[in-house]
Amino acid sequence: MNWEQFYLLCFIIGFLYSLLTFLAGGIAKTHGGGHAAHGHLPGHGHGPARAHGGVPAWFNPATLAAFLAWFGGAGYLLRRFSGLWAFAALVVAALAGIAGGWIVFWFLARFLPRYDRALDPDDYEMTGVLGRVSSPVREGGVGEMIFVRDGARRSAPIRSEDGRPIEKDIEVVVTRYERGIAYVRRWDELAN
Repeated sequence: MNWEQFYLLCFIIGFLYSLLTFLAGGIAKTHGGGHAAHGHLPGHGHGPARAHGGVPAWFNPATLAAFLAWFGGAGYLLRRFSGLWAFAALVVAALAGIAGGWIVFWFLARFLPRYDRALDPDDYEMTGVLGRVSSPVREGGVGEMIFVRDGARRSAPIRSEDGRPIEKDIEVVVTRYERGIAYVRRWDELAN
């Protein structure tokens, strides 16, 4: 394998990895996934490897792929179309790779953390949630309630805690949540 082939291989690996993770991320978001592009990385749940404070680690798959693509592309072009010595081309290609990796790291560190927040189990606790019945509950049956969480309108299947019917547009409070069903009582009963 000569230098041109080595650089070309580095470029192809870096470019294809970047392209595949980009497409996999788009597919995962379209189909309800969300972490297929980055997979499970050691040390921190889902997403890009992170250092302290939510900033991505310097060395992660995205920056490595950018380094390889820029290093390989610059090295190939220098060996193919310039008269630089092999060592000089290697140094320039390495600097180009570092620049490419730095640009990707800068983007990850600058723009992604502002949308990243830690998940808090208390944010998803259903007990105590106040909602309005959108589909009436028949005696011993199941209905539906609408409630607001994180600024978004959501719904949940409900059952009356005491088995009695609940009409539409009545405010209810969740008293317990089991197997995906919220057991509720009328707000006016609890307020009295």
